[in-house]
Order: sequence, then C-alpha cells, then structure tokens
Amino acid sequence: MVKIEAFAVEQWMDEYENTAKYNIAETCCASISVDDLQALSEDKDTNPLSQLQSTKLTYGAIRGSKRIRGILADLYSVKTPTPLPASNILITAGAIQANFLALYSLIGPGDHVVCHYPTYQQLYSIPASLGADVSFWKSKAANGWQLDLEELKGLIRPNTKLIIINNPQNPTGAIIPREVLQNLVYIARESSIILFADEVYRPLFHNISPMDSQFPPSLLSLGYEHTIVTGSISKAYSLAGLRVGWIASRDSSIIETCASSRDYTTISVGQIDDAIARFALAPECIHNLLKRNLELARTNLAILEKFIESHRWACEWVKPRAGTTAFVRFSKMGKPVDDVAFCERLLEKTGVMLVPGSRCFGEEFAGYVRFGYVSETEVLTKGLDALREFMDTEYTQL
Repeated sequence: MVKIEAFAVEQWMDEYENTAKYNIAETCCASISVDDLQALSEDKDTNPLSQLQSTKLTYGAIRGSKRIRGILADLYSVKTPTPLPASNILITAGAIQANFLALYSLIGPGDHVVCHYPTYQQLYSIPASLGADVSFWKSKAANGWQLDLEELKGLIRPNTKLIIINNPQNPTGAIIPREVLQNLVYIARESSIILFADEVYRPLFHNISPMDSQFPPSLLSLGYEHTIVTGSISKAYSLAGLRVGWIASRDSSIIETCASSRDYTTISVGQIDDAIARFALAPECIHNLLKRNLELARTNLAILEKFIESHRWACEWVKPRAGTTAFVRFSKMGKPVDDVAFCERLLEKTGVMLVPGSRCFGEEFAGYVRFGYVSETEVLTKGLDALREFMDTEYTQL
C-alpha cells in the first residue's frame, strides 16, 4: 500500500478558511465572478455561459478545447524561436492535478528527485510516496531565498530523474532569476535530467520589471526539450473555482504519458470550466485581468510592508517579488515563537487566519507564518488591524 504524508497546508486551510473572519492566508488573488470577468473583458458581446445554453454537456474535448490549448500555446510561444504546438498542452483539473499527473507518470521506485525547498508539499511528498528518494535543494532566508547552483551539483546522483522548482516560490514570494534558470538548464542537459517547474503563480511579477535582465521567463522558453511546466487559472487569474490547470512540455511523449495516466482520474475538465477559462485567457480579457491583479498585489504588499516595518521588534521578512504569499518570521527575545500556537490563538481571539510555517512547510521553519496578501484590500486591512491589536495585547503571553 502506498503511504503518503498528510497534506498539512491543505488540511489547515480546510479546517479554518470557511470560518475565519479575516482570511489573510488565501493564496489566490481576490476571486471574481463571471460578471466581473465580462466587465474586465474588451469583448462585451460574448457571454461565456450563454454559449453553452444549447450545448449538450458531454465530456467535451478530453485534453481540453482547441481554443484554450491554442491560447496557452501562444502565450508560451512569445519571445521563443520555436512556437509551442497546442498539442503539447494538456488541460487538467487545476495545477494540483497537473502536478500529480506529471509526478505520477514520470517517477517510480529507485528514482532520485531534487526539489526546491521550501515549497508546496505536493511537489516532494508525491515523489516520496511513489518510492523515489527526495533531496531538498534549499533556499535560505539569509540569502534572500535564493538557490545555490553549486549546492545543486552536489545533490545530483547518477539516478537523478527530475529537478523540481517552484517559480515564483510558495511560501516566500521569491523568484528564480533568468541567469539561474539558464544555468539550471545547462546542468540538467549535461545529465539528461527532466526539469519540472510549478509556475502556478506566474505571471504575477509585481516587484520586478519585465525589462529587468533577471526577470524570469517561463522555464519552457529556454530551449531545453526535457522540460515540463504546470500552471493554473487559480492564483494569478482569480478563478480557483473553475478548477482549470495545465501541463505544457516541448516533449510530446511526456504529454502523451500524462494524458494516459489522466484516463484513470477525471477524464476531462468540464465544458463550462473550459469555456470560462478560455474567455479569461483570451487577448480581449487577460491583460485587463492581470492589470487588476498586479495593481491589487502592489497595493496590498505596501500595506503589509507598513505593518512589518512597524513591528520590527517582533517580525522580519524577505519582501516578496512575485506571487501572492509572504513568509514572515515572528520572534520574542531573539527566539522564534511557537507559530502553531500563535496562529491558533490569533484565530481564536480575532478571527484572523494565517498559516503556521513549521506545521505546513517543515519543522525547521519554526516561528514562520505565511501571509496571503492579495485578498480584497479591505479584508487585508481589517485583518492587519486585528493582528496589530493582538500584537499589543496577546503576543507577549505566547
């Protein structure tokens, strides 16, 4: 029987997110409705739902509609010498299924996997459950959560099958810059190791300009054939309720293997989800949607930064450069607080929900708390006001 570790962060979210008064742990940009989406789109004549009124609700296109796969292929083909064929994209039920299928399809007993850390637990617990040996390629707060390529070289073994990265990184909001990605490709190519990038928070880069020489491209654009990336409509596009994600690769055999494995799970994504997702990603809508979310991220990050700066006596961070999450270390007298007790007591006293680092990202992250700061600005502001009062009245009692 396969043994898999409990998915700590998802269990924490499931237990508290629907009852919290101020959920500032959520990792998606503030959610929107279909009406909101239409208001953002320049295509005012199309209703993505009305088109389905007379459509028979079969399984639909098993690998995703031609339209959505074509839109995604075009997005991945920007500034690349070779366009990505639409057939090299597989639509899935969220990025979580995309990740699972890729790992399930490629990893087995005797394989070795190197995984960027800290990160979303799925990316290392699934390979371990499949019998692989997993080594952590650790980013460190003292180095701005950056990765050391020399350390990676020391982790690679003759049986290393896969190197997994998360860019932008959950929970820190750090990025892996262009130069590091280019050197990573060089290292992987030397040993024909598959590179797998969870890019679910892409393209929410709010603290680095696309004109910056270190702005990170999608790993798929760097020309290495043994590359897989996954993405989703959930995080940067505010549409988690659609359950639409994808796997993209320049290696068509990887897509075929993942599609074969998917036959045993959801078969296809629902036609309604596919239709709304392709409306959101279409050129008439995507730019306004991203503009809305980038502005929200910048506004809210400034609010969170003001809180951090006024509480330097208790907390420290590396300011995020992308994504929706920040990893903040709380301490007393130079020692990390019990982050689980902190989060539980905060929720009980104020209704503010945060995520404890040591429970959800690894025991070594004692004192760390993950904020999800791209909620509605009002929710973040009121949540931080309640947290501020908690810091003044309850924090010393922890």
